Amino acid sequence: MTDVSTPKTRNRGMALIGIAFSIGFLFGPMIGAGFSVWAKKRSSGSKDIEAWFLYPAMVALTLSLIEIAYLYIFFKETLLPEKRLKDLKSAFKQAFSYINPISLFSFSTLKNTTGVSESELKSLCILGRLYFLYLFLYSGLEFTLTFLTHLRFNFDSMDQGKMFLFIGTLMSLVQGGYVRRISPGSEKKMAMYGLLVIIPAYALIGFAEDLITLYCGLALYALSTSVVVPCLTTMVSKYGDVSQKGIVMGVYRSLGALGRALGPIAASSVYWMAGPEICYSIGGLGLIIPYLMLRKCPVLSS
Repeated sequence: MTDVSTPKTRNRGMALIGIAFSIGFLFGPMIGAGFSVWAKKRSSGSKDIEAWFLYPAMVALTLSLIEIAYLYIFFKETLLPEKRLKDLKSAFKQAFSYINPISLFSFSTLKNTTGVSESELKSLCILGRLYFLYLFLYSGLEFTLTFLTHLRFNFDSMDQGKMFLFIGTLMSLVQGGYVRRISPGSEKKMAMYGLLVIIPAYALIGFAEDLITLYCGLALYALSTSVVVPCLTTMVSKYGDVSQKGIVMGVYRSLGALGRALGPIAASSVYWMAGPEICYSIGGLGLIIPYLMLRKCPVLSS
């Protein structure tokens, strides 16, 4: 079996994944805000208003179960039978490697294997670590954004839903109209531009005193994410042979999930102890680190 994908098709595939993420980012908060308004009106004058969050939670759970069922029914295993795990012990061992931070950051599941050289593994580790750091800082802003807009601009649930609608719409337009047309080999350059763009976004949002400044920051924030995540993912997808793509992308996505899990905890702590200005200043300056890491990272040719 050979890898028949091309840089062009990889870019399109990553752009489509980004568009799907943006659509979810677009409609999810709006649905949650709608549930909030509906539940508060329905429970007006009643103590049941305290449990309004059960409705969006149940919808989210139902959609997740539908997603699992869809994957099980329609997605077929492409890994050759002789390369699949033969026993439960091996399966648990491999699963642990995807939740063990030490294994994740070193891509240990690819060590001593053919298809990824030592220099390529080193570059892959750099990309994984900068992706973790990027999402660690990015998710911190994303999580604390609702605190800032509620306290500083008196945003209610619907206002915040509209804010995320704006972000999601812009991300969808950029990823659907521009990112998929990025020429192969330009992913590193575009990701570096995206990392630079998000730094002033943090400053504008953190110090915003009016809605125009806030939305200018949100626009830069959305533009950056629209480019950085698909471009980095496309770069990582070039590593490994066809039988190792799943391992490479699995570890890479696990690092992103770890960043998304820890980022809100750290950002919320700084936000409430030092204020939004300090929180977003640290986040914006911190994003210089993944930029420098990416600048020094060698590019794997297609």
